[in-house]
Parts: sequence; structure tokens; C-alpha cells
Amino acid sequence: MKKDFYEILGISKGADAAEIKKAYRKSALKYHPDKNPDDKSAEENFKLAAEAYEVLSDPAKKAKYDQYGHQAFDGSGGFGGGGHGGMNMDDIFSQFGDIFGGGFGGFGGGGGSRRVKGSNLRIKVKLTIEEIANGVEKKVKVKRKVQAPGVTYKTCSTCNGQGQVMRVTNTILGRMQSASTCPTCGGSGQILDKKPNNADSQGMVAEDETVSIKIPAGVVDGMQLKVSGKGNDAPGNSVSGDLIVVIEEIEHEFLKREGENLHYDLYISFAEAVLGISKDIDAVNGKVRIKLEEGIQSGKILRLKGKGIPSINGYGSGDLLVHVNVWTPKTLNKEQKQFFEKALNDENFTPSPEKSDKSFFEKVKDMFS
Repeated sequence: MKKDFYEILGISKGADAAEIKKAYRKSALKYHPDKNPDDKSAEENFKLAAEAYEVLSDPAKKAKYDQYGHQAFDGSGGFGGGGHGGMNMDDIFSQFGDIFGGGFGGFGGGGGSRRVKGSNLRIKVKLTIEEIANGVEKKVKVKRKVQAPGVTYKTCSTCNGQGQVMRVTNTILGRMQSASTCPTCGGSGQILDKKPNNADSQGMVAEDETVSIKIPAGVVDGMQLKVSGKGNDAPGNSVSGDLIVVIEEIEHEFLKREGENLHYDLYISFAEAVLGISKDIDAVNGKVRIKLEEGIQSGKILRLKGKGIPSINGYGSGDLLVHVNVWTPKTLNKEQKQFFEKALNDENFTPSPEKSDKSFFEKVKDMFS
């Protein structure tokens, strides 16, 4: 079972952005590889802290984590699909290097060249209610920019491979030194050396790649998943960007979703309502047979426990709510009309609701409570 992100950083759920950043910096400095050489346990804790900060420092990701826990990112999230193992030390330094305030260099390098990150790609994946309820693996074709075969880069002469340039400014307080991203290499510390004929000005080519995405059960429309390293490459000593997968839910013909619950409108004839009947209805895992008792009333709601959408956080499944609607015929033949005319004064056809029969408004109130 994965450790709670708040516990990893030693903070409460109410921590603000400044507290989260401070806690991460403290943890990262404690377990930094330069301070703990050849210590696999420290390296693991360093990655865990980075994973926790990557989620909790982003308001949108933090909100999803607070609601759904780790499963909000399963199949794609955190670092590299269900864990931090898909992101190496260079990835962490490329994203969070500013957190260390210059106290350490890149992993194992003590201040070597920075690794820039390629741009992210974004796609939409359409899912049916059935796929959302059961989880699914999707294969999508993505056009990525990758470094061309045979391309070579050389050390940037402007920053001497550091990826940053230092500027000294004279102020009333004295000489102030500041660092900024190198304008020549864009922070990678390298520039193009040899470029194949089919490559662009940065040594990149477009390439189609089929990417497999494991989507957990219970995702919601608009949720974003991340596949690490499947975005665009960047020139030089770079880290690939990520593939951002946006979930789009396809509307079902009969089932309507409300959170983890599903709603189904069942229409029956007047005769079926009077006599009672068994009906097969569509559910996310196939047909479900329900029995309607004699004299069932229009507006009756039948709750089928656990037949809805699974919780993405692993807390069981929602319910399937079947709404019974008695269909009143709009046209009758002469014989049928005579039958109902005779029934007008029959006490069995006179409305006589019992105290246990709830009104429409009471049913709506119960449904949302």
C-alpha cells in the first residue's frame, strides 16, 4: 500500500503552498543523494518526497488526491504510471531544481549541466460507461518530436554547459549576482553540432508511436491522467515531456451517471403495473433482472446495491437506481375505453395512497440525501 503524501512530507492536509514547499525542501535536502552516497533507502525517500511534492504543489492535482487518493493517478500518475519509479533523479532535478536554492547540483554531478524537459502532449480519450465501470487499457497513436538518429550536440560556449548565465549588477547595496537561463541553449547546456537532413533546426523529427494507457475504474469526465516520458523530446541533454490524457465520458443511451450512482428510467404498461412483471434492464456489467410487484406505483425507485460505478479511491461501488414510470396509453379502442369507463367508479381504481407511500418531493429528497 502506498504511503500517504502528507505523511511523507510530515504535514497536515490543511498545509498551504508555502508549508508544502518548505516541508519538501527539508525532506529533499535530508535525503539528497549528494549527502547520502550509495544509500538506496535515502534515494527511495528522496523520490517519494519528490512525488508527494509534484502532486501536492499543484492545486488541481492536490484536489484530486484529497478526493480520490492515489487511485486518482493510477495508470498514469505520480511519476510514470502508478509510482515514482518512472522518473529518475535527472527528472526530479529538471522539475524541482529551483527548490534547492543552489545548495546542490544535478544528481551525482555536484553542479553539472541542467537537463531541460520537452513539452507535454495532450490528447482526449473517449470512454463508455462500461469502460469507466470496469477499467480499460487503451492504445493510442501519438505524434511525438524525438531527437533524430545521428544528431549530435556540443557544449554551449555561452554558459560552458551549465545551462545558466551569471549576471553581476551594480546597485546601491553593492554588486548583486543573479542567474538566469542561458539564452543560447535554453538551459540544456548543449547546442546543435551535427544535424541530419530530415531534422528540424533543433535536431528533432516527428514520429508516430503507439502508447498503451491503463485507465483505472471510476474515472470521471474531465479527469487528467499522465503518462510520463511520452511527450516531446527537447534538444541536447534533455528529459522527455509527458502525455496528458483527458478523460471524456460518452453519454449512455439508457444509463445516466450521478457521481458513482447510475440512474435508469424503466417504462412499463398499465397492465404490467397492475399484474406485476419481471424485467431485464441494462447495467454496466450486463443485463440485470428485476421483479416488479403487483400494483407497483409510478415514481417508485428501486435501488440495486453495488451495481453502479466503482469508487476510484477503492471504497466500493455506487448503486443503480431504477425509476419506475407507468406509461399511460394515449389512444384506446372502443372496447378498451368502455372497460376504463366502467372502472371510473370502481373502488379498486380510486387513488388511496398509504402513509408509507412517499410523495414525489420526498422521493427526490431521499435520492439526494
